[in-house]
Amino acid sequence: MAAAHGRTGRPPLSEERKAEIRLEIARAAVNLFVRQGVHATTGEQIGQAVGVSARTVWRYFPSKESCVRPLFSAGIELLAGCLRDWRPGQPLVAAFDRALAGEPELVAGPERTILGPLVRLTRTEPGLRAVWLQTYDEAEPAFAHALAERAGLPLDDPRAAIQAAMFNAALRAAVEHYAWRGAAGDDLEATVRSALAVVAEGLR
Repeated sequence: MAAAHGRTGRPPLSEERKAEIRLEIARAAVNLFVRQGVHATTGEQIGQAVGVSARTVWRYFPSKESCVRPLFSAGIELLAGCLRDWRPGQPLVAAFDRALAGEPELVAGPERTILGPLVRLTRTEPGLRAVWLQTYDEAEPAFAHALAERAGLPLDDPRAAIQAAMFNAALRAAVEHYAWRGAAGDDLEATVRSALAVVAEGLR
């Protein structure tokens, strides 16, 4: 019998499955970083923890430090959506009730149980610090876009960009304050709410 023509082997992964693998790698990397340090962690170890090869790890991420990016960036679109849905006259904090209470793991990306330890590592690990800051840098245009839409401003209006910078800085400061203090998980929501109350004085 003649062999069938065309591609053989495994079907290509869906984008959803690729995203799941990236998140699995990210969680494994964080657990290893926290347990044994970034320097001592290898791509092989990260892959073994997920059940994939080191080659697969490097296919998804250019460096071991960048493996944590999905955890940092997971909540950007949710937060931008909260800004777009923020109604006139509604307190800024109230616009984030769903993100803060209903889906707390998306406040800054990582699951709440590993957020503090991971962000604390950014204080002493330059590679992780770079990823952390870059994530917020990339988030700012999304926040500016959302604020411009809300206010009916042109997307390149500097007022929206300045407001987004204020919001972005307050969010990062709150999460870092939470992490630096080694606070209990239940304190994260209160810390972020306090930061939003402060920044609301400049966002109306």
